[in-house]
Amino acid sequence: MTTSVPESRQQQDRLLFRFMLLSLAAAVVTIVLKASAAWATGSVGFLSDALESGVNLVAAVVALIALRVAARPPDASHHFGHGKAEYVSALVEGAMIFVAATAIIWTAIERLISPVPLVQPGLGLALSTVASVINLGVGLTLLRVGRTHRSITLVADGKHLLTDVWTSAGVIVGIALVAVTGWEPLDPIVALAVGVNILWTGYRLLRGSVSGLLSAALPQHEQDQVNAVLDRFRAECPVEFAPLRTVESGRQRQVFVVVTVPGDWTVRTAHDMADRIEAAIDAVLPHTETFIHVEPAGPENA
Repeated sequence: MTTSVPESRQQQDRLLFRFMLLSLAAAVVTIVLKASAAWATGSVGFLSDALESGVNLVAAVVALIALRVAARPPDASHHFGHGKAEYVSALVEGAMIFVAATAIIWTAIERLISPVPLVQPGLGLALSTVASVINLGVGLTLLRVGRTHRSITLVADGKHLLTDVWTSAGVIVGIALVAVTGWEPLDPIVALAVGVNILWTGYRLLRGSVSGLLSAALPQHEQDQVNAVLDRFRAECPVEFAPLRTVESGRQRQVFVVVTVPGDWTVRTAHDMADRIEAAIDAVLPHTETFIHVEPAGPENA
């Protein structure tokens, strides 16, 4: 039997998909602007910036695919849904960042050995600045929407775009200094710094995505919310709970609760209690899939 997805979740999926299309469009525009800046100036710093935007484009395409897969409801082969597809997207994006950083560092070392004078630095600075403003606006938007809807794909892409903004700022400052001082080695030195910064970003993305693929628990503040619900039932009813177990799968949450009830309770009474617990958890963490196992208390606890 196929489980239908609530309409609110379908609306959320469509919303996230539209924002990833926005990221895709921004990547295309910034690639054109930064590649033009690199071509006009001959700067390896601008070239490194354009390469990172190329990674943004590939990452956006991968993220679009991941969101489509993650939105699929549970089926016969994936009983708990496809939420972890978003971690695969972040994993691919992290790997792509490493590839871009390697290319940037290699090109910068070559240019450091054989410096090349820059031409039309003013035009390059203007084009790169426009690209950075676009990335800043889109990156902040993706972060806000991703955190609101708990989408690791949007959050990862937003962080990547903001990293691109910082690296672009460094490149712009470096090229401006080259134009003022005439010291040509500064251009590849800036590109090297960009490459190292991108490597660090890729490492953090890979670490977070691997943790998710290994079925990491829900964030501590969300666990605290669930435990607060259980404490309320513990205070109101003669029940006890085993230590909470949780799993985070992209935007999907799974909560596993073991509740001990008086041994003389009927099945109906225990079932109603489980339904109340499930509803209370869903009220504080919407769209949470809660699994509740009921155990009878021993004679000494009855």
